Amino acid sequence: MTTSQQATLFSSDLSVGGMTCASCVSRVERALLRVPGVQEATVNLATESARVIAAAAPDLDARLRRAVRQAGYEPREAASAGASAPASPWAGFAPVAIGLLLSVPLMAPMLLEPLGVHVMLPAWLQFLLAAPVQFWLGARFYKAGWHALRAGTGNMDLLVALGTSAAFGLSLWLWWRAPADAMPHLYFEAAAVVITLVMLGKWLESRAKRQVTSAIRALQALRPELAHVIDAKSGKESDVPVAELLAGDRLSVRPGERVPADGMVLEGRSSVDESMLTGEPLPVAKAAGEALTGGSVNGEGRLLMEVRAVGAESVLSRIIRLVEDAQAARAPIQRMVDQVAAVFVPVVLAIAALTFGAWLLMGAGTEAALIHAVAVLVIACPCALGLATPVAVMAGTGVAARRGILIKDARALELAHRVDTVAFDKTGTLTLGKPTLTQLLPLHGADARTLLAAAASLQSGSAHPLARAVLDAAQVQGVSHAAARELHSVDGRGMRGRLEEGAGAGEWALASLRWCEELGVAVDAQSLAPLQAQGATVSALLRFDGEGAARAQALLAFADEPKPGAAQAVARLRARGLRVVMISGDNRRAAQAMAARVGIAAEDVRAEVLPGDKAAAVQALRADGHVVAMVGDGANDAPALAAADVGIAMAHGTDVAMEAAGITLMRGDLSLVADAFDVSARTVAKIRQNLFWAFAYNVAGIPLAALGLLSPVVAGAAMAASSVSVMANALLLRHWRPQEQAPSDQARAG
Repeated sequence: MTTSQQATLFSSDLSVGGMTCASCVSRVERALLRVPGVQEATVNLATESARVIAAAAPDLDARLRRAVRQAGYEPREAASAGASAPASPWAGFAPVAIGLLLSVPLMAPMLLEPLGVHVMLPAWLQFLLAAPVQFWLGARFYKAGWHALRAGTGNMDLLVALGTSAAFGLSLWLWWRAPADAMPHLYFEAAAVVITLVMLGKWLESRAKRQVTSAIRALQALRPELAHVIDAKSGKESDVPVAELLAGDRLSVRPGERVPADGMVLEGRSSVDESMLTGEPLPVAKAAGEALTGGSVNGEGRLLMEVRAVGAESVLSRIIRLVEDAQAARAPIQRMVDQVAAVFVPVVLAIAALTFGAWLLMGAGTEAALIHAVAVLVIACPCALGLATPVAVMAGTGVAARRGILIKDARALELAHRVDTVAFDKTGTLTLGKPTLTQLLPLHGADARTLLAAAASLQSGSAHPLARAVLDAAQVQGVSHAAARELHSVDGRGMRGRLEEGAGAGEWALASLRWCEELGVAVDAQSLAPLQAQGATVSALLRFDGEGAARAQALLAFADEPKPGAAQAVARLRARGLRVVMISGDNRRAAQAMAARVGIAAEDVRAEVLPGDKAAAVQALRADGHVVAMVGDGANDAPALAAADVGIAMAHGTDVAMEAAGITLMRGDLSLVADAFDVSARTVAKIRQNLFWAFAYNVAGIPLAALGLLSPVVAGAAMAASSVSVMANALLLRHWRPQEQAPSDQARAG
């Protein structure tokens, strides 16, 4: 695909009604892929949604809808995974209740027989009770099954329709052939009960789906409906719908209210509860100049804020979008299920036909042979196969989001538990990312204030953390400086520019030790060694002469502190048997000193790595056969995050890093890295358990039904139970909790 073609592709979401099993998913995907311009189609049974990647076209949406409808399903407006969930837990139960009322009398003779009560309803009454269930409540199975046949495929509905129609038809035949005074054994109850049980199973599934998508509904509920807007001229407050807010609006946020939009505090002090967004249990103090996130809860103080982001650009909207994307995505393990689903129904139909023929050949009679074939059709419905993976992915990503871990795609969720090596960026990830200038050491007797002014002039145009440290030091010491001219940054090496005034006039550079070496500038080793031994990051202030030769004028030592809990987080990862690596642009001695403070072995330090070479360092680890997770926060970490098997970005970092990563941590707590691996392992375990039970029901059930050991009623109950058990097993993930931190870690985190 060319670059121009990629540029015209876009993503489109569509809700699809009427899907019942894995075969339906495959059928809808094939229908969508046949639409001209569609490059990729992913259908999720649990969310009843489709995501299509296609070339832009004015009539594409209409074509997608028509393709879904022609495949026998109902195209609907795309909705958020939990937005349209009915409020009542009994929503949709009415058809099931009617089916139960009509089916229970049919089952009564079978239920009373073990108690010694032998009764039998008249054939005409059985027919009157079973017919509405078969042809009214069961009409959906006929309709969907007919569409599947027309498309040359099969699905759960076709199996149910064929099986129950055979039982109902056989009952009519036996009733018609029986003598007037005889009471034949009929199978109306089998047809009615199977349809009722399948409907009951589907209703239980829908209830479980609403619980699985509760994470998104909880996030959506964080949006308040109204905001108190302050008029710029009159200063009066008026309530405005949040959907009508504009960037630049000034809002009043009263105590106990939710913050309506992303913005910045202009006046007031308060503590804000951000737990639903970040998982951080403790309120965060806010004052003028600090950021507010829409959806968080204001504490005891009134705040005046300015809106900075609204709508789709807000943090809350982005979080919801990331969770929805992950829940709509297909896990790699799902490919195996798709391959099975493609041939499952035809194979089941063949087995049912063989069962019927084999029983006939053994002399069992048409009645017994047909009932055994019906049992095969009923128990083999592939509902559980289609639900096994997506419901576990939805539950896992949902519970992770509540704990401050945003998993962007299902591949990262499935792969994270296999990671054996975790590579950390140092500055801003393992450390606070707020270095301070601890020492400026003149090398040739020059005035320290003059040298600091020169360094600050060079750094005045940079946003690098070390530049901020130099500027802060100049401000604290009252050293004035003018911005250097002809400034330019040398990636991973430093800044170079020209000063125009005073004793410092000329060309200067603030350089890393690597750049000094490349320039052939000698740095006094005797002065350098003590600074590096303390774990400081050291830069040299260089001055160029008229011929372009440079000489070191001063050494600047910077110190950065490890994040609270960094050592405990590394210890947790190592306790899981993981290798922990640190990648840093610092010189080796400084990098190893910091690594020692957080518990990373010296041999696992990759020092003096340029920003552009971080990805190569990650690829080298992968080339050694390791499954690598990269944890970073800066824009220069994005290539390394993309190069890793699993990229993990810190949400306080840049958007570029978050886009490149498969997992985003919503707060700077490094213990979330181990939690992400844990929730991945739990989710993958649930997927495997679900697939095992989905296959086990069929592997065990089909032979039992073919051998005549299961009646159609029992087969229907087992089929419904398979789907419900898969959903219930996935829902257990909602009770996942991160491992408890050590007391010392908790104290530091607090």
